[in-house]
Amino acid sequence: MPAPSNPYNCSVLLLAGGRGQRMGGADKGLLDWQGRPMIAWLHDLVRPLTDDLIISCNRNAECYAPFADQLVADDDAGFLGPLAGIRAGLRAARRPNLLVLPCDAPQLDSALLHSLLSHAGERVVVIRQGEFIEPLFSIIPSALQADLQRAWQAGERSPQRWLRSLSPLTVECPADDPRLANLNTPELLTRH
Repeated sequence: MPAPSNPYNCSVLLLAGGRGQRMGGADKGLLDWQGRPMIAWLHDLVRPLTDDLIISCNRNAECYAPFADQLVADDDAGFLGPLAGIRAGLRAARRPNLLVLPCDAPQLDSALLHSLLSHAGERVVVIRQGEFIEPLFSIIPSALQADLQRAWQAGERSPQRWLRSLSPLTVECPADDPRLANLNTPELLTRH
């Protein structure tokens, strides 16, 4: 199958490298939702957007490989959180912007992604719900790799704090927007 075009000139990073604590240690991206692994839903949504699909995973690489052009893992052991995955993704990205999404949000839709991507440029773009930004639904210019490396070496581990420090552009979504629901507990996975 030929590689998709890249209408937004972006790489896409799906974050699937977590410990899955709220899921009893299960690898969330591989959990079944409506008959398919959650990562499959995200893959199908973003595949038309890029020819550089990256999955950050710290285990089960053989299961994630069919859904990605590249796999990355955290440099440090111990599941250091999503900023470690973003750091690895920025290093691997081949395009000027990196669209970052969590693996446990299979209800995302293309309209929201196109809205987010329409703002891509030289600044970070992030979803905002009221006073809160959603750092794992963002676009990060690849040129910020060095800035993130400096923040990481200074001890920063919060994607929220790091992205806020960059004065991001925001795309507003309602507080209860189901497209942003993280299905990160057994109850949420069953309910949705």
